[in-house]
Amino acid sequence: MKAISHVRVTMLGTGTSHGVPMIGCDCAVCTSDDPRDRRTRPSITVEFAGKRVLVDTSPELRLQCVANNVNHIDAVLFTHAHADHVTGMDDLRRFNWLCDGDVHCYGSADTLASIRRMFAYIFTDEPEYPSQKPALALHEIDVGVLELFDQRIEVLRLFHGPLPVLGFRFGKIAYCTDCNRIPDETLERLRDLDVLVLDGLRRRPHPTHFNLEQAVEMAQRIAARRTYFTHIAHELPHAATNAELPDGMDLAYDGQVIESAG
Repeated sequence: MKAISHVRVTMLGTGTSHGVPMIGCDCAVCTSDDPRDRRTRPSITVEFAGKRVLVDTSPELRLQCVANNVNHIDAVLFTHAHADHVTGMDDLRRFNWLCDGDVHCYGSADTLASIRRMFAYIFTDEPEYPSQKPALALHEIDVGVLELFDQRIEVLRLFHGPLPVLGFRFGKIAYCTDCNRIPDETLERLRDLDVLVLDGLRRRPHPTHFNLEQAVEMAQRIAARRTYFTHIAHELPHAATNAELPDGMDLAYDGQVIESAG
């Protein structure tokens, strides 16, 4: 098993569960003409060693893949099973054709159990089912080291309110969305990062997400060389917020490409 060296992350979606613009909202961010203020729900792709891994299947997955020329994936990792992270699941059936086989999906036992309940039609043997459905191979993972394609991925424990969720470290880049607490043992595994992608929802406190002030404090504690905040609500205008953030920190945006040479 090798340590991942060069990593390329594409931020497919950087918005909160409502997306930005929100339905029926005419605030300054929802009506902004800055394309970086248009935020679909959270997903990323991670490319390393000639492979491409998708993290989460957001409701806009088809649109995200078309916009970013994602024409194949080699695996899917799930952080947790909230709707904004999994309800694009049916779009994976296109990758059965493009990749000529099952899509291999990895998540915690609780996440996979939720996926089986939420998408029961996928996992029910119905020879007469009138339409195509995704062919998925589910693999249970836990906190620790995941060997994938002979490469080392670190699976991290985070807390999204009381809910334990997963983050991932790929070489010198870590992805920690949907959290408001990072245990000390996880902080130890986030040392010496080139890039941290971290939940930073809004300015007001929230019971299950870091607000921006908390996210900045956590980013300073982790001390990655660069930090990007994701899962962003409509309360944070991209350009104005970035102008206020400490050096080395920015809001992420849909379509952004982030690289680390390891």
